[in-house]
Amino acid sequence: MGAFETLASPPARLPMTIIVTGAAGFIGSNLVKALNDRGVRDIVAVDDLTQADKFRNLVDCEIDDYLDRADFVARFAAGVFGKVDAVLHQGACSDTMETDGRYMMDNNYRYSLALLDACSERRVPFLYASSAATYGAGPRFVEERGAERPLNVYGYSKFLFDQVVRRRLPDAKQPIAGFRYFNVYGPRESHKGRMASVAFHNFNQFGVDGRVKLFEGWAGYGDGMQRRDFVSVEDVVRVNLHFLDRGTSGIYNLGTGRAQTFNDVATAVVNSRRRHEGRPALTLDRLVADGLVEYVAFPEALKGRYQSFTQADVGLLREAGYDAPFLTVEEGVSRYCDWLAATAR
Repeated sequence: MGAFETLASPPARLPMTIIVTGAAGFIGSNLVKALNDRGVRDIVAVDDLTQADKFRNLVDCEIDDYLDRADFVARFAAGVFGKVDAVLHQGACSDTMETDGRYMMDNNYRYSLALLDACSERRVPFLYASSAATYGAGPRFVEERGAERPLNVYGYSKFLFDQVVRRRLPDAKQPIAGFRYFNVYGPRESHKGRMASVAFHNFNQFGVDGRVKLFEGWAGYGDGMQRRDFVSVEDVVRVNLHFLDRGTSGIYNLGTGRAQTFNDVATAVVNSRRRHEGRPALTLDRLVADGLVEYVAFPEALKGRYQSFTQADVGLLREAGYDAPFLTVEEGVSRYCDWLAATAR
């Protein structure tokens, strides 16, 4: 993410020892790079490199050590790493289609709980990744128990851990902050495969087929008109660093607060690729008429399991002092497409 100069800000204090779980993954590696940009090099990267290609996300980053996730918690609890300034827990199975509930709960819930226990015992600040999947089909996306109705075991694993955090926050001796990520897109996500963002898939699909395919309308939504809160990983990193600096606790939505359509994403992608080719931008209607955007039948397997609308209520996030603007789809996707084009060469 070195191309995004705005991520770095003056460090709160140096030196710092930071542990990042899921460090070779999408958001984790962006956090490692952003910490490097601040001058932080004493980073312990924790991940599961069974999917070995993820190592590429850390090639341009500086870390002090790497540990497999299976070995980490016990060593951390035993004090092997000395004084630790914070744990940024991003490691999880994020496959919303995963049907192995035992694996999901062990990986996302039990592991997170063991790490929270270790952080609490050692009074280490703990920032972790939750998910908008805790809300299910909505329609309210506010950090309240009554709005939380996960549709799958992934969402339930995140929901259940959030409930533990809620119970512990009043007596916590260290900062604990959870972030309910909405639809994050941006650099370093290619290893996610089918779970990578729609912007990533649109970019590559256009490169191969010369067109982008979106779902037709379903459940009251027109063709490509399903709306999500698409948030750039640049903004996700900024929010994490804001809370790292300030030591604020709580569970917060991390989205833009502004739902946009899949048509908006496709239009931003196609027009970015056209710009790279020296061609002018086109309207959505023209893109559809020219066959550059087309619609395919909504999959039967997703009916009843699909979030057609998400939009973060960011009221609590703003109350906590985060007042920076969020990138729009037009801004963020365009920047991301530039990064994809540059790194493809």
